[in-house]
Amino acid sequence: MKKSIFFVPVLVLFFFGSRFSRVASAGDQSALAASFVFGDSLVDAGNNNYLQTLSRANSPPNGIDFKPSRGNPTGRFTNGRTIADIVGEKLGQQSYAVPYLAPNASGEALLNGVNYASGGGGILNATGSVFVNRLGMDIQVDYFTNTRKQFDKLLGQDKARDYIRKRSLFSVVIGSNDFLNNYLVPFVAAQARLTQTPETFVDDMISHLRNQLKRLYDMDARKFVVGNVAPIGCIPYQKSINQLNDKQCVDLANKLAIQYNARLKDLLTVELKDSLKDAHFVYANVYDLFMDLIVNFKDYGFRTASEACCETRGRLAGILPCGPTSSLCTDRSKHVFWDAYHPTEAANLLIADKLLYGDSKFVTPFNLLHLRDL
Repeated sequence: MKKSIFFVPVLVLFFFGSRFSRVASAGDQSALAASFVFGDSLVDAGNNNYLQTLSRANSPPNGIDFKPSRGNPTGRFTNGRTIADIVGEKLGQQSYAVPYLAPNASGEALLNGVNYASGGGGILNATGSVFVNRLGMDIQVDYFTNTRKQFDKLLGQDKARDYIRKRSLFSVVIGSNDFLNNYLVPFVAAQARLTQTPETFVDDMISHLRNQLKRLYDMDARKFVVGNVAPIGCIPYQKSINQLNDKQCVDLANKLAIQYNARLKDLLTVELKDSLKDAHFVYANVYDLFMDLIVNFKDYGFRTASEACCETRGRLAGILPCGPTSSLCTDRSKHVFWDAYHPTEAANLLIADKLLYGDSKFVTPFNLLHLRDL
């Protein structure tokens, strides 16, 4: 029985990965052609299925509401679509970006885009070592180097350059694990915190991300959306290990996120805007978006923003990942959080809508619909 937990989702991902493309309406030149997704488990579409890692979502009930797989798990760390799935869909992408490590990530399938995201991955290479294996941002950019060469072979150099520069979106959703599974890990990172202040740690993150974004730019990436770090002190995992009540959050975790987010905003809207003048960098204010959902969850139709829909009961509640032995809520649309770390599809839909059509409060300097049409 244990073998089926690994192999069935992989087969599902392979056979149903292109199903969305068959039901999507034909796009035009204004539609998004390709989506290239970099990040962590918030947008992982199945890469970790192909890694020997402790960070996996390839068992039920994960994916229970993902229609292309008929409710079978695909490796997405939620009950349905990720934010990247929804954004690509609504911008006219003809198929979900294929996971880079999937068997069908070759040939014309690449023209819809590629997902390089990996659960447990971070900006820094040391991040996520507790999971044994994961793809950090440096490795993800290395993999795009391979994809970029394949585009030249598929389309020819000139067409490939235009396709990537003008009709492709580069989404980067990363940074949370650098705090949750690096700087804030009990015992593991205690020594590092003695020698590295929060300021120097954030400096290190920004320095690495700057180089990673410039590497993508050098390979013709021009339209970027980069998410900041959400209020990680308010996720069920943090509430559980710190024994907080429903309305409390971990101050240190949120302060670190705010500190990083301020530096990220300067990097994108000032520094890179000035130095890479033909590129467009959109700063997605995920922190305020999620905080708005958490504080005002009832206004959005949710029942709770503190309890995970899929969780382990008892002493380990909010700590162990969602899996076959977890308790499942009766109405997934009423929960902000799917598990101890990740939002439900219902929450992802609201976040994606703000990014696509919202104003400068949540997305700067313009929304993703505007970015696509540039």
